[in-house]
Amino acid sequence: MANKLDSFGTRDVLKAGGSEFGIYRLDRLGERAARLPVSLKVLLENLLRLEDGRTVTRAHIDGLLAWDPKKTPEREVPFMPARVLLQDFTGVPAVCDLAAMRDAMRRMGGNPALINPLQPADLVIDHSVQIDYFGSADAFQKNVALEFERNRERYGFLRWGQGAFRNFRVVPPDTGIVHQVNLEYLAWVVFQRPDNGRPIAYPDTVLGTDSHTTMVNGLGVVGWGVGGIEAEAAMLGQPTVMLIPQVVGFKLTGKLATGATATDLVLTATQMLRKKGVVGKFVEFHGPGITSLSLADRATIANMAPEYGATIGFFPIDDETLAYLRLSGRDPAQIALVEAYAKTQGLFSTPDATAPVFSDTLELDLGAVEPSLAGPRRPQDRVPLKQAKQAWQQALPELLKDKTKAATTVPVAIGGQQGKLAHGSVVIAAITSCTNTSNPAVMLGAGLLARKAAARGLKVRPWVKTSLAPGSKVVTRYLEAAGVLGDLEKLGFNLAGYGCTTCIGNSGPLPDEVSKAVDAGDLVAAAVLSGNRNFEGRINPQVRANYLASPPLVVAYALAGTMDFDPEKDPLGADAKGAKVFLRDVWPTQDEVKAAVQKLTADMFREEYGKVFDGDAHWKSMPVPTGDLYAWDASSTYIKAPPFFDGMQKEPGKPTDIRGARVLALLGDSITTDHISPAGSIKADSPAGRYLVANGVQPKDFNSYGARRGNHEVMVRGTFANIRIKNQLVPGVEGGVTVHLPDGERLAIYDAAMKYKAEKTPLVVLAGKEYGTGSSRDWAAKGTLLLGVRAVIAESYERIHRSNLVGMGVLPLEFLPGQSHQSLGLTGRETFDVGGIAEGLTPGKKLTVRAKGDDGTVKEFQVTARVDTPDDVEYYRHGGLLPYVLRSLLRA
Repeated sequence: MANKLDSFGTRDVLKAGGSEFGIYRLDRLGERAARLPVSLKVLLENLLRLEDGRTVTRAHIDGLLAWDPKKTPEREVPFMPARVLLQDFTGVPAVCDLAAMRDAMRRMGGNPALINPLQPADLVIDHSVQIDYFGSADAFQKNVALEFERNRERYGFLRWGQGAFRNFRVVPPDTGIVHQVNLEYLAWVVFQRPDNGRPIAYPDTVLGTDSHTTMVNGLGVVGWGVGGIEAEAAMLGQPTVMLIPQVVGFKLTGKLATGATATDLVLTATQMLRKKGVVGKFVEFHGPGITSLSLADRATIANMAPEYGATIGFFPIDDETLAYLRLSGRDPAQIALVEAYAKTQGLFSTPDATAPVFSDTLELDLGAVEPSLAGPRRPQDRVPLKQAKQAWQQALPELLKDKTKAATTVPVAIGGQQGKLAHGSVVIAAITSCTNTSNPAVMLGAGLLARKAAARGLKVRPWVKTSLAPGSKVVTRYLEAAGVLGDLEKLGFNLAGYGCTTCIGNSGPLPDEVSKAVDAGDLVAAAVLSGNRNFEGRINPQVRANYLASPPLVVAYALAGTMDFDPEKDPLGADAKGAKVFLRDVWPTQDEVKAAVQKLTADMFREEYGKVFDGDAHWKSMPVPTGDLYAWDASSTYIKAPPFFDGMQKEPGKPTDIRGARVLALLGDSITTDHISPAGSIKADSPAGRYLVANGVQPKDFNSYGARRGNHEVMVRGTFANIRIKNQLVPGVEGGVTVHLPDGERLAIYDAAMKYKAEKTPLVVLAGKEYGTGSSRDWAAKGTLLLGVRAVIAESYERIHRSNLVGMGVLPLEFLPGQSHQSLGLTGRETFDVGGIAEGLTPGKKLTVRAKGDDGTVKEFQVTARVDTPDDVEYYRHGGLLPYVLRSLLRA
């Protein structure tokens, strides 16, 4: 659709690669545009191109041009991504919602065909494969067979969506991880679309239903993670409205020292940026040190933007970007367009470029980066490798349930081998996650370390569950070409799947002998993985200590078999002659890694991605439903019509104040979306497990919460059901339990919520700082709504989860600075009234809360309504973003 307005006269023609493209020139806006960080220039172009006098106005453009880097953000602008990216855990419920919107549109007399993606959307199936089999040549084939057996119904539903919706593509399972596929293939860097006979070129931008969408920032693409609700709206042509962010400039100098990897760099940057405080801000990397980093190194750093709290971690386009596009087999004409467009628009970075104006700055000498781990519970808790043993011993007391059992050991026999498990025994060692498997240097480094270790006769400890799960098939191609795939296999790192696996909790069960030993000794078992998240309860329900590490260190800790290990002083093992072998003896040199990286070719990318949408025999042989409206199966336990549009009227009702609410959960700091909406295994004695059994599903066929996100009945029963969540209403107890008030009956959170619902009692949740950190799980908000929670009152929120709560019609409220439920003396046993909603919300409005105790004492305090923009207010008024979009389309 042609742009209606061009108030600043920026429309022009660009010649590139023998073709002509329409563009909106930023240099015609003068110094006000030139001074902006590159990431904000991308937002500026978005406004210029979409100016229509209604959704995007001249005032929006002027507001961005007047950006004050030091000022607290208060101006908002609409943003429309070039495309939307989904993975299957969040993609299945998104397609469910779209299908249900079609049904609702028909019920209300509208045209169901209007519910159709207007922006290109790609869904990559990568979240469902689990490590059930490992350490064998047929592990991959067996895991794939199980994956299809468990997920056939979900996959059939996605294939229906691919046919029923336009502009919607599906990358089949066992192909790769969404962010690596995006980096290596899907990303355009500069997008183009038809426009009155001449294509228009503009920056590739993306919103993804996964927080690590930021990985593509390393390629010069602005994009970030949003909830499924926001993504669905974007697919339907609704812009995301955002505050113009502050931008923190992170200057890099020098180059990485011998022994340091991109993983060590990102863990260091994460620690620094968390300390600085960059939540809700853009981070833009610049400085001479960037030229020493490969594109894959940059992507590793960008990937973990959610862990350091930023909206994006952006690297501008430069010569290395172009080199990577050539390496990954992109079309030469497209590469020519990227270069010409970026240079014309002032988006191309050079080593001698003057740094733009930033809101704040940070600097790191890459030479100071040292080998590191992060853990045992948070990505920002970096541990220098040389202090790893000491740090483990310091962390152990806090992880122990019984402090008197610090020296517990349990004998274990596995496959004819004897051993002893103790606190800190590494029971999972996983080369996993797009964060690192997208980086040839660290992957080949792991292979070279395995080669040297195998040559010395070292073996992985028998209790360690090893796995290799790359983010694309290109990885196994170059590992094989470099001759190290076989060396990894000798140590048990056989290919187990192409997908997220261990990083998202799909680590599969521990071997029986190990599982029993861990339980018998109540051991604090450990996992070491090359992932990006290590929150408590995430990796495996039997593993309490989780450490992030580079792929070579994953192999090293598999050999050592314990966290109670000093990598500098303790040997990994002994060779055939009994000589001690240390980590330094098997660590690959930089020259060895560089030589191995040369085995990577553009043909590998072209050949693998040339068939990326084909799928294997399992995929091709599946029966595919047809029709514009989905035929819901009432007996399905995987796919159900969501209830979010049930009883919806053409006009929204008036919001009401909250009266007589009870507290469902009283929570502390850093409650993650893993705590709120688990993605791991379903316990048979949980509400979700009991529901599945009642519907004829045996425990062995439960699959995971993530795989059942298309069924709201499972998901609402799993909300707040994490095995490690600590509800202060039941002190000393872990897991999804609460007390029903005023009678004090202890119940599962779901059961208590349903009892409150029957009593027509609204609910609230009280929490501390950083509520909702972690993955962008829309079910963390959807489940909260379906439990009957009207509002959450917390000290602070993670950006995506706050947005998701608003998007589902749940009101996020924030204690005033310096206040908390502790400082106000709230016990969670009060009844709560929240006033000021019915008279009308405005962005950031102060509301009054009255908490009445059992003894009649009333505590009154103010909170801030975290509806941050006028659009947030509208979404809340309509009962959520999706009803708002549906009513808008119905009116159209």
